[in-house]
Amino acid sequence: MVVMDEDGNNLGKSRRAAIQSVTMVATSRITMAMPGMLLIPVLMQKVETMRFYRPVYSAPMQTLLCGVSLLFMVPFGCALFPQKSSMSVSRLEPALRDEIERTHGSSLKRVYFNKGL
Repeated sequence: MVVMDEDGNNLGKSRRAAIQSVTMVATSRITMAMPGMLLIPVLMQKVETMRFYRPVYSAPMQTLLCGVSLLFMVPFGCALFPQKSSMSVSRLEPALRDEIERTHGSSLKRVYFNKGL
């Protein structure tokens, strides 16, 4: 993954930044899907015991509940981590860290990268 300084200048590629990025994306996607996977079955189990329930209502009701869940959770999941993420120069690979310190000195403390969606 390409890492940059705060002005957007390319500093190199970092595998550790890529691992951090994938971890953040996976966490946000799990967060988006979790309410639909956990709450809808519980709600449907309760609804199926109600007097008005008919089996023909199952698919439309689950689809509606899933849509409502995603309507609220997708924006929340996307906002969980910033799009332009950062990490300390000290956490980069030794070769890249040494290259950055050689070209920028010790003034550069953080590098930035695009997390992705």
